[in-house]
Parts: sequence; C-alpha cells; structure tokens
Amino acid sequence: MALTDNVDRAANRALRARFDDVFGQYQQLRSGLDELQTRLTELRVTERSDDGQVTATVNARGELVSIELDPSIYRNRDARALSAKITATVRRASAEATAKTQELVAGYLPADSGTADFLRTGDFGALLGRADSVLRRSE
Repeated sequence: MALTDNVDRAANRALRARFDDVFGQYQQLRSGLDELQTRLTELRVTERSDDGQVTATVNARGELVSIELDPSIYRNRDARALSAKITATVRRASAEATAKTQELVAGYLPADSGTADFLRTGDFGALLGRADSVLRRSE
C-alpha cells in the first residue's frame, strides 16, 4: 500500500467526519424548525410605562399587537408627553421582543452560525462576509 493511499484514506475519514458533523447539525436544525416557528408565532412581549398609564404588547418581530391606555391619561392633556410615553413603551417592548427572539433562534442554530451572529448584531456585512469566505474557499 502506497503512502498516498494512507493519506487519501485519512483525508476521506476526516472529510466524512466533518460531513457527519455538519449533517447532524442540519438535521437538528431542521427537526426543530416547526417548534421554533410555533414559539415565534406565539411570542408576545408586554411592557408598561413607568407610571403604568401605557401598556404595549408586541410580537416576535416587534410589531405592535395592542396598546392599552389607562383612563388617568386624560387628567394631563399633554399630547406630546403622551406620545413620547407611548413611543418609549413600544420601543422597550420591541427591544425585549428582539432579545427574546434572538434567544429562541440561537437555541436552534450552531453557535458559530453566521445567521445567529446576524440576529445578534443586525450586520448584513458580517453575514455576507461569511458567505463570501466560504465561496472563496471553494474556488
């Protein structure tokens, strides 16, 4: 048996082990997608303003689902202050929904996933840079 045969076999075993690892990660991801989708669909985050006059509920995307205004808002007729309070409360709810969505999704993706990084940072450049580096390696 020639030395190149041993090297080829070792390389094939290493390649097969890497493939098995990647395929296992894919199967785990794929099997959990239905559950993840359901959990994201059901996710609701509710935040209340510091004075309790505004309650905002958003979904996993941070979209406003409902807003409740306490009747005490009519005591002070400052529309600008009420608008700022509503905006701040919705933003807090959206930020919390983003964090919860990231936590949920991270549980279904490999730790070194470009997608997980993108969800955490929102940086398209990093996501595309990772794809670019993979493409360069295959050339």
